[in-house]
Amino acid sequence: MPQNSKNVLFVFPGQGSQYVGMGRDLFDEHPTARRIYEQAGETLGFDLAALCFDGPEDDLNLTRFTQPALLTHSIACLEVFRETTGDRLQPALAGGHSLGEYSALVAAGALAFEDALRLVQKRGELMGAHGTGEMTAFPLDIQSLRPIAERHHCAVAGCNLPGQTVIGGQADDLEQVEARVAELFPRKRAVRLKTEGAFHTYYMVAAARYYRDVLEDAEFRKPTISVLSNFTGDLHDPEPDAIRARLFFQLFHPVLWHANLQTALQSGIDTIVEFGGGIGPGEPDAKRPNLEGMIKKAMRGTEFDAHYLPVINLQTLTSTLDALLQDAERAADDP
Repeated sequence: MPQNSKNVLFVFPGQGSQYVGMGRDLFDEHPTARRIYEQAGETLGFDLAALCFDGPEDDLNLTRFTQPALLTHSIACLEVFRETTGDRLQPALAGGHSLGEYSALVAAGALAFEDALRLVQKRGELMGAHGTGEMTAFPLDIQSLRPIAERHHCAVAGCNLPGQTVIGGQADDLEQVEARVAELFPRKRAVRLKTEGAFHTYYMVAAARYYRDVLEDAEFRKPTISVLSNFTGDLHDPEPDAIRARLFFQLFHPVLWHANLQTALQSGIDTIVEFGGGIGPGEPDAKRPNLEGMIKKAMRGTEFDAHYLPVINLQTLTSTLDALLQDAERAADDP
C-alpha cells in the first residue's frame, strides 16, 4: 500500500443514505468506532448510537437527527479505515454531497468532529423548523427540466449528473411539474424524495438567515488538503471565513455535484474512496454505497477511469483493504 498518494479523493454521502443499523458492525468490532459514537453522544446530549442502531426509523429520518447520525457514521468509517491502513493512504482532495461536505471538512482538518456535530445538529433543526416544501429527482438534464420547474415556482436543488437533476417546491407545484414531464418525456420516471423540505432552494432562505450566526460562532481552520465546494462546483477557498460563507450559500443553492466530480477528475484523481451511509433493501451488510453510481456514470464515456472503493460497513472495509493490498503487491512486482 502506498505511503502517500496525490491522486486520491475521499467522498462522503448526504441525506437519504441513512438506515437503521448503520454503524453497529463497526461499533462492535472496532474500539475506534465505539469511541466516535460515544463522543458524538456526549457532544449531542443524547444516545446517538442507540438511534442509529435501533431506530425508530421515523426519528432517524428527521433531519435534525439524520444529519449528525450520517456525519458520525461517515467519520467512524473514515477513522477505522485510517487505523487499519496505518493512515498510509493520504488523499489530495475531499468532497461530500450536501451534508457530506461537512464530513469532508472534518476529514480535511478544517472542522473538529465535535464542532461539525454541533453545526449539523443545528443545521438540521433549522432546516426542519423553518424550511418548507418537498423534492423530486428527475432523470433529465437541467436545460430540459429548469424551464418546466420554474414555470411552476419550483427550483433546481441539485445537479448530480448531466442526466440527473433534483428540484424542490411545494407539493402541489411538484405534482404539476411531474405531470408535465410525464407528458413530454414519458420514459423518464420521477422519484419523490423523502425530505422535510425543499433543501438547497429558496425555501431554505429563512433557515439560512438563522444559520449564519451559527456558522459565525463555529471554529474553522484552514484545511490540510483541498475540499470541494457544492456551492461553486470548484475547490473551497481555504480561508475559514470563505468556507463559512460557502456553507451558508450551500443551504439554499443547488448542490453542483457533477461539477465537483469533474473538478476532481480533471485534477488527476485516480482513486476514489467513499465513507459512510448506505442505500438499498436488506440488512446493513447488504447496503450499497450512495455515491458509487453517480461517480461511475460521471466517468462513463470520458477519458477518466478512477478506481472506486467503498468503506460503508465492516464488509466493504474488508474488501477495500484486500483490494489495496493487491494493488500494493502488483506495484511491488512491477520492475
